[in-house]
Amino acid sequence: MRPLWGGRQRNLVAATRGLGQTVFLSTFEKQLDAKRRIVVPQEFRASVGGFFDGVFCFPSIEADCIEGGGKALFDRYMGVIDEMPFGDPLRSALETSVLAGASQLSFDTAGRVTLPETLCDMFGLGSADWVSVVGLGDRFQIWPKAAFEAHRIQQRQIAREGLAALRAQQRNARLGAAE
Repeated sequence: MRPLWGGRQRNLVAATRGLGQTVFLSTFEKQLDAKRRIVVPQEFRASVGGFFDGVFCFPSIEADCIEGGGKALFDRYMGVIDEMPFGDPLRSALETSVLAGASQLSFDTAGRVTLPETLCDMFGLGSADWVSVVGLGDRFQIWPKAAFEAHRIQQRQIAREGLAALRAQQRNARLGAAE
């Protein structure tokens, strides 16, 4: 498999689901350059193209990392925000966290995006640091490498426990229906 982004990688794939909807899969490691840039190859740039030539990034709501994606992700957040009445505290919090914190990162002629200094500072990312870029379906996250390794371990434990509880619940439902 060819890497879609430069650097050491663990099978990151930008695939399409449905009507051209971008799907980010897998995880890879990349070293930021002195200007906080990450190279994005042509195949990936083409998969998120259309609305503008780049991606959106903002501070993640669910974790201490940068979150990003294409127009589909932006549209999902706007849909959630637009469903809430103006002045709703949750709407205001989402507008402040997502919209006010967002940056449109355009691709340069070499296919790179430059991570904003404010986002890098927020999550302790500096030039020459290694980061993990984590595909999560319609979005991706950019983590300091060590922080993601700890997060991955925690998430695997939550997934194991949650799946075991779900299976037990399903088993109990089947047994109850059989009686």
